[in-house]
Amino acid sequence: MKGLYFSCFSFLLLLCAACTSSPDYSPKPKGYFNIKFPEKEYQHYDTGCPFTFDYPKYAHIEADQEKDAGDCWNNMSFPQFNARLHLTYYGVISNKEYAGLVEDARTLAFKHTVKANAIDQKLINYPEKKVYGVYYAIEGNTASSVQFFLTDSAKHYFRGALYFNERPQYDSIAPVVSFIKKDIDRMIDSFKWKNN
Repeated sequence: MKGLYFSCFSFLLLLCAACTSSPDYSPKPKGYFNIKFPEKEYQHYDTGCPFTFDYPKYAHIEADQEKDAGDCWNNMSFPQFNARLHLTYYGVISNKEYAGLVEDARTLAFKHTVKANAIDQKLINYPEKKVYGVYYAIEGNTASSVQFFLTDSAKHYFRGALYFNERPQYDSIAPVVSFIKKDIDRMIDSFKWKNN
């Protein structure tokens, strides 16, 4: 009889232990920083270069310090996002040179095909200002997320490429890329050639 009581007691003890809640060991999703974006405010870029445009007040434009940098080569830095928009300008002297620059822009954009999920192209066409070009939106873990070029199809060629100063992780930088794309859109929309 003692054995029967002991067995029943053991069974009830096991049953009670099984009913208690155990800690939840399910994996938690990755967390990302809460990014605080500044208010959109713009200022006008107008220096000795043959073009003007609007750019955000929270960005800084500095001359490119590389030894092979040309006149009117600049870096627009976004220090709070660890990003920069590399800007280059070429005065065009022949149709052959113009065709080569346009092909270089396409080649540099599609160089990211290996890691890109998609590369979308959009034509830029402002005939009233003689501003034409192509905008490349590059999605995925690539070194550059946005590239574009602007030209008047005769004398001027201007190119931009957005880079982040860190290892690309598209999921975590996607909100920042979206934010900066609006600034690039404003820059392109307000872009004008001088004396054209």
